[in-house]
Amino acid sequence: MMQDFLYELPPELIAQKPLAERSSSRLLSLTDRPGDYREMRFAELVCVLRRGDLLVLNDTRVLPARLFGKKASGGRLEILLERVLDSEQALVQVKSSRSPQPGSILTLDGGLSARVASREDAFFVLKFDGPVDQILQAHGHVPLPPYIDRPDQPADRDRYQTVYARVPGAVAAPTAGLHFDRPLLQALEESGIEIAKLTLHVGAGTFHPVRQAQLDSGRLHPEFAEVPDTVCEAVVAAQMRGGRIVAVGTTVVRALEAAARSGRLRPFRGDTDLFIRPGFRFAVVDAMITNFHLPGSSLLMLVCAFRDRREILAAYAHAVRERFRFFSYGDAMFLTRRS
Repeated sequence: MMQDFLYELPPELIAQKPLAERSSSRLLSLTDRPGDYREMRFAELVCVLRRGDLLVLNDTRVLPARLFGKKASGGRLEILLERVLDSEQALVQVKSSRSPQPGSILTLDGGLSARVASREDAFFVLKFDGPVDQILQAHGHVPLPPYIDRPDQPADRDRYQTVYARVPGAVAAPTAGLHFDRPLLQALEESGIEIAKLTLHVGAGTFHPVRQAQLDSGRLHPEFAEVPDTVCEAVVAAQMRGGRIVAVGTTVVRALEAAARSGRLRPFRGDTDLFIRPGFRFAVVDAMITNFHLPGSSLLMLVCAFRDRREILAAYAHAVRERFRFFSYGDAMFLTRRS
């Protein structure tokens, strides 16, 4: 099954930096006819949306979630936060020559330290010697994805963040939202497009290849999501007026569809391990804006569930030929769901 979601990508098409202007990125719109595409600038999004549509955004805010330090042996290590557990504890990944043992002390750059409280599969629970949020703000780095082959820069603190980011908790950006600037959002609202916001804190697991155990269980790494009453009400109102529910990114799709697993969209707050792949029956989302995703990733599988896999891979091949920019700082697609 994994081989069904692979494609060839020249490395030079992986965007290493954002464009100077967010909405100047390219947008590949898939029409209802397979193989027929519209290419435009993202600022022209209003041309594919309709008055009465509901645009749903993810307002999570990316934490400066990468820390550096060393073990007692002196060996260097890198810590990537997965989620904050309480004021002084966090679930993290640790990258080092040898995994630290429970009870060992890690010295962080900046002079602080953390104790390895326990290990949970590929993750570690760290007990910091101060508030996690303050340590991250003072010493953390922007957790750029592994395919961006450069250190983070001061500009990334702003650009690896949506302009409407509000709720801290993510360790990866909801990248489809990176294309929006405030003038574009204002133009959409003036065109009769409604906007609603939910929260899904993207975890580091989003960059991991799908494992066989996940394929067998039908479950992915859990991520925290909150779909409030206001979003549910906005969805119902849009459906009643004949508007489409347009998700900005796979994170919004996952949050909305997780909130509708009972068969009806309801307010939701908690972790979801929903794995959306071909064969999934969508209950809420009608259209999606999304970036181009890694080969074999759960995100690409979600997009292929939304539209025929062969159509999506053909669109990716077209994007490669036309030199679109891929992944987090890359370009975007617009597609509607097959009814």
